[in-house]
Formats: sequence, C-alpha cells, structure tokens
Amino acid sequence: MRKHNFSPGPGILPVSVLKQASEAVLDYKGSGMGLIEMSHRSTDFIEIMEEARQRVKQLFNLGDDYEVLFLQGGASLQFTMIPYNLLDENETAAYLETGQWAKGAIKEARLFGNVDVVASSAENGFKNIPKDFVVPGNAKYFHITTNNTIYGTEMFEFPKTDVPLIADMSSDIFSRPVDGNQFSLIYAGAQKNMGPSGTTMVVVKKDILGKVKRKIPSMLNYAIHIEKESMYNTPATFAIYVCLLTLRWIEELGGLAEMEKINIAKSSLLYQEIDNNPLFYGYTVPEDRSRMNVTFMLHNQDLEKEFVQLCKERNISGIKGHRTLGGFRASLYNALPMESVEALVGAMQEFAKIKG
Repeated sequence: MRKHNFSPGPGILPVSVLKQASEAVLDYKGSGMGLIEMSHRSTDFIEIMEEARQRVKQLFNLGDDYEVLFLQGGASLQFTMIPYNLLDENETAAYLETGQWAKGAIKEARLFGNVDVVASSAENGFKNIPKDFVVPGNAKYFHITTNNTIYGTEMFEFPKTDVPLIADMSSDIFSRPVDGNQFSLIYAGAQKNMGPSGTTMVVVKKDILGKVKRKIPSMLNYAIHIEKESMYNTPATFAIYVCLLTLRWIEELGGLAEMEKINIAKSSLLYQEIDNNPLFYGYTVPEDRSRMNVTFMLHNQDLEKEFVQLCKERNISGIKGHRTLGGFRASLYNALPMESVEALVGAMQEFAKIKG
C-alpha cells in the first residue's frame, strides 16, 4: 500500500510516471539498455531533452525569444547564477522577501551588487505576501518567490513592473495556468512538483543576457548553456526524463486549467477542516494561503506527537512542519490524490473526537 505522501520535497509523483520511469531504467523503448546507461548524446536522449524543453514552452505560452534549460545545483544555485549573469557590482536588484528561500536569494545577490528589499513580511512571521510596494525603475530586475514552502503563502497575482521580473516557482510550478511572457526568467527545482531531485528547470528570455561587464565562468553562464542546449556538461538524464513524463501526464489530465481545479478542490477541503476543527488553526492569512503547502498548528502544542503518531497509524507521511516554523505542513503537490487529503481530514476529525 502506498503512503499518503505529504512530503514537501522530494515530493510525490504520479504512479503512472513512476511505472514508466522504472521500466525505462531497465530497458528504454526496447533499445536493450536502460535510460540511465545511455549516452546523453544519443538520439534517444536528445529527443527526450528537446521534447521536455518544448513542452515547458507550450505550458508557459512562450515563443522563440525564450529558451528552456535543464541545469543542476537546485534552485539554490540559481540564487547565485541570476545576479552573476544579470547584476554588475554598481547596480541594484530589487527583491521581495517572503520567506526562507527569498532570504537565501537576497543573501547571494548581495555578493554581486546592491539589493533593494522593496518589501518584507518577516516581522509578521512571513504569514502574508506584502501587497503595497514600489519597484524602483532603475533596478536591473525584480525577484519574487511565488510560493513559500515553509510558511505556506502563495502569490496568485504577479506585480506589474517595467523592470525584468524573475520568479522562483520551485513549489508551485505547473500547478495552474501562468503566462510565462510576464517574466524574464523563471526557475524551479524539479523535486517539489515536476520530477525527482537532480535537475532544475530555467526559462530565460534571451534579451536580458550579455549585459554585465564581469567575466562569467562557463558552468555559471546562461548563454553557454543555451548555446549547448543544456548539454554543456552531462545533464541529469533520468531526472529530465521523469520531468518529461510528468509534463505529458499533466497534458493527459487536461492541462493546467484542469490541474488548477483539482488543486483548488484539494486545498479548499483541507483549509475548511482546519478552520472548522476546534483543535487546529491555520498559520497564514487566508487571502495568501498556498494551495501547495498548507501550514497549520495545534492550539495545544503538547498534543503534536500524539497527532503525528495517529497519522502514522493511518498511513499518512510527511506532515511535520519545517524546523524553522514547527507545527504541521501538508504539501498538496499535483500528484497527490484527493483520497490522501480526505485521509488527513479524517485523521484530524478523529483526533478532535479523541481530544476534544
């Protein structure tokens, strides 16, 4: 029996994707060898890479002025690559501080130039997304984090700005329709909502590159990765293949509009229980509640271990909150079925009967 997997990442993947991927490890398309044994220069893998890149562009409605890369190093390396490629030391980049990963991006950017934190929800414990802020017109770019896995907030509207908009979409990527043309760069670690750990998707508008004065090491240079079509070095072949399978799965399900309907239904069910259950309360402000990472607490924190134990007995895994925040966090990524949400809601109701 598969667990009800609420892990924040690496997260749950569709069972059909896992089955196809496991078969490909042994024998890819009758080739007589496994996918992870094949050269990344082989025709078979080049086709995988090209289809994955094209499917990303289709989902974001992007044209030829954008390129899609599959790199390594996680979203954390992008914290460095972005200012390395886009920000000279005498220039300023604007950042919105909405959580732990936004703080990490700000820290790295300060190594390369000036950083203007235009707004922050730190004083409120990152319970909300700041709304009233001004992006300076002289900023080289404006960086946002669309979903915050630790604190459970999500941006449902993106700021209008005249400077290039850059987004870390690691934990809500492809969970809803998004027009990628609003952004100059989008990046996402695959392991939360798109595939296994090991690769990071980067979408970049080509006209923002080549403007800094510094010399950029080859492995950190977007232009070189674009020129080499994500194969400057050996890519994470298996992780990219699983991403491709997941992108196909989204299309088979009905696309991003259908994916959003499912994610709204799942998150609404859980938030309704949190609000109605006398033992629990939600951490974030209601208007900014994430559909991907639902954070909630017990009024009596002494009962946390007992609730975790009940969940374990009910085959529910991965709900403990991040060590920074505590409490509980249920990650409702695309592949998580509604039955798992219903199982968690049932456990919360049972716990209320026992302890209420």
